[in-house]
Amino acid sequence: MNQQDTAKILPQMAAYLIAQRVGVYLIAGDLTNHFAQSLAAVEQLQRLIAPAQVRFIAGNHDMLHDITYAGLESPLAPTYLHRGYLDVAGTNWQVIGNNGWYDYQFAHNLWGRDFATWKRAFWVDGSIDQPQGDVARMDRVLAQVTVQLQQAQLAHKQVLFMTHFVPRQAYIRYTTDDRFWNMANAMLGSPRLGRLLESYHVPVVQFGHVHRHFRPQTFGNTTYYNQSVGYYNRRINEWTQTDFMTEWRQRLHFLTLK
Repeated sequence: MNQQDTAKILPQMAAYLIAQRVGVYLIAGDLTNHFAQSLAAVEQLQRLIAPAQVRFIAGNHDMLHDITYAGLESPLAPTYLHRGYLDVAGTNWQVIGNNGWYDYQFAHNLWGRDFATWKRAFWVDGSIDQPQGDVARMDRVLAQVTVQLQQAQLAHKQVLFMTHFVPRQAYIRYTTDDRFWNMANAMLGSPRLGRLLESYHVPVVQFGHVHRHFRPQTFGNTTYYNQSVGYYNRRINEWTQTDFMTEWRQRLHFLTLK
């Protein structure tokens, strides 16, 4: 979205969501490369579609500038759902949000590599503020999510869980050589999160981070959705349409929660 004129795009998005009678609009991260810009866009969209609700979590790109780790862990605004929840009015559904992270386990085919050093040298996340290593950060995410799921279970809620990073190996692409993307798989997410969600029989999971256009997939009792819009710039074109609004509308997925 940082490549778009938000003064023009946000009212168009709001008008479409209102016309579709959307009650809750969820964004699984990576709006822009600046957290302040991402939050401002979401807050503006919330004002435009009220009384409908907008909630987002931060992706790694949102984390690159204007935010610290401590800030990310704080309840910065009602629209920011990390470590929070939203009870969907008139239903027994609860939307739970956690930004997530990664622990290198998706690069199990490259056992023994120094992923932390590679990340600092070659991966965009190397500049993101954090007081601990990646595995420890993912451990904390899992502890947070466990508490969130336990609380929802005690309240007898059906859960829609939203995160940014990939929770299941089925979404990881491996190549037969030793190219860049095999190393980058280490920074895509953690299979431990998917196992945790499925152990609590979470019925719906929304995530982002990877931009291939996946169809909804069900594993056990859990259906996973990835509605990422993806890149459109001089180097990379992941769109099937020629303009943002058409691509965005095509990538939307509507769920009826009863």
